[in-house]
Amino acid sequence: MTEQQKKPSPVYDQILQVLYAPRKAFKEIAQEPKYLGPILILILFVAANTAYGYTIISKSYIEQTLPKVDASTGQFDAWTENATLWNSAPGVNITPNFNDFVNSSYDGNRSISFSAVNSSQIFMQLMNVGPVNCSGPDGYKNVSLRIEMVDPLTAPSNASIYLFSGSNSNYLYYNLTDTLSDMSASVWNNLTIPLATESWVNNGADWSNITGLKLEVGWHQNFTTITMLVDGLFFRGLFQTPMDAAGASYLFSYSLSSVLQFAIEWIFVSGIIFMAARGLGAKTVWKPILILVGFALIVLVVQTLINIIAISTLPNLYYSFEFLGGTTTEVSAATNRLYDQTALVSAISGYVRIATLAWLVALCAVASRLRTELPWIKSALISIVAVVVTTIVMFLFT
Repeated sequence: MTEQQKKPSPVYDQILQVLYAPRKAFKEIAQEPKYLGPILILILFVAANTAYGYTIISKSYIEQTLPKVDASTGQFDAWTENATLWNSAPGVNITPNFNDFVNSSYDGNRSISFSAVNSSQIFMQLMNVGPVNCSGPDGYKNVSLRIEMVDPLTAPSNASIYLFSGSNSNYLYYNLTDTLSDMSASVWNNLTIPLATESWVNNGADWSNITGLKLEVGWHQNFTTITMLVDGLFFRGLFQTPMDAAGASYLFSYSLSSVLQFAIEWIFVSGIIFMAARGLGAKTVWKPILILVGFALIVLVVQTLINIIAISTLPNLYYSFEFLGGTTTEVSAATNRLYDQTALVSAISGYVRIATLAWLVALCAVASRLRTELPWIKSALISIVAVVVTTIVMFLFT
């Protein structure tokens, strides 16, 4: 045999051979184990996972709200958490209500109560909320709030909502009489109003500069007590991808997590095979096991590429306000809609993951048999334990 014939294959050939001729590839790799192959596979895995993340991000549109919600800092529906932000007519009592509020992840733990006595109308006004852009592709498309009519139980004869632009003299007006007349009394009703439509009457206001809001409700007769609760006031309807909202740093997290995933799987699978083989009396060395397992992880790259193809077939996915922060019923309905869109791809990804794990078990069994000279059954059992334990660790801690 000539010196040229003894020369090992280029590392990219070795990587490909692991996929279709693993025994032959592992024999050659074990003769001269080098870290270059696993490092290249790590780079491929990071690149593939970053592309996978971009594919998901580019199809995921998340509904933005104003005020923004951040449950980790206790920031919910800020405008209906603080009664001091509101004003009304003299004699109207404005207080927080900690007993009756919307039970959702966006709406905090209180509502705002507006009460008047011996009156036929009530209004509630919130100023200094902006400027809020409700115009063009980058503007909010809806305003929504939750209303509960406690008293009276009689439907109002007129109702309206005003949006102000800079001052009370510049406003937009929308007739809510029919909407509120159809609402149920003594329960929370969701009111979502499209913005910048012909249904609004414009009196010198600018849709790109909304600074205040007023809700006005009236009846044809006086009532001893009028009590309304308001919760969950948001401007919404603007959908952005995570990259639109957070920039490239969001995509970078996929790259970082993929490095962590590869490192954990590489070290854990290699370590378990090495320790189990030693425990069974095999004389083996750490480095060849580590490098052979590193080559075997090329199957993770294949898995990710298949998932990219599957994800790319999905339509754009819209994660609505109801999905992100609605009531239990709203979240369930929104989740079902998303599930209907993603069920097939999720099933494909699940089957691909199972096939990948089985493939990895087979490759690690070949590597274990080659380096430890243990019987095939013991090599296979060691490989199964290593992959299963590592998968559980990944599930629990990443």
